[in-house]
Amino acid sequence: MRPVRATAPAARQTAADINRIEGYLLLQAERGEAEAQAEAFAARMPWLTTGQRDEVVRLYTADRMALTRRVLHGLTERCAELREEYSARYLHLRRRVLARATLVLLLAIALVTCVCFLVRLP
Repeated sequence: MRPVRATAPAARQTAADINRIEGYLLLQAERGEAEAQAEAFAARMPWLTTGQRDEVVRLYTADRMALTRRVLHGLTERCAELREEYSARYLHLRRRVLARATLVLLLAIALVTCVCFLVRLP
């Protein structure tokens, strides 16, 4: 029995789904870390009532998650900017290399043509 190969769109969709799952898991880990740090922060204030303590933990966690979202959004934007910049640079470099290769080929053809004419001269 032959293994079934995934088509390119299916493989891209699978990769996108895996990225979403990974992102979700990373976000949950960050939330857990934020809550643990919020608990540690609130523990340094023993005079808080239970309600106040819960509110401090909730606010700290919310602030930390908002910061995480801002940082990730900034990183995402920067990655997109870099991708565009490097794609443009690559395209420019590729065009330069192609132009130079074409020039070298044309010069070689001209040189061979000149040599052929010189060889045939009496």
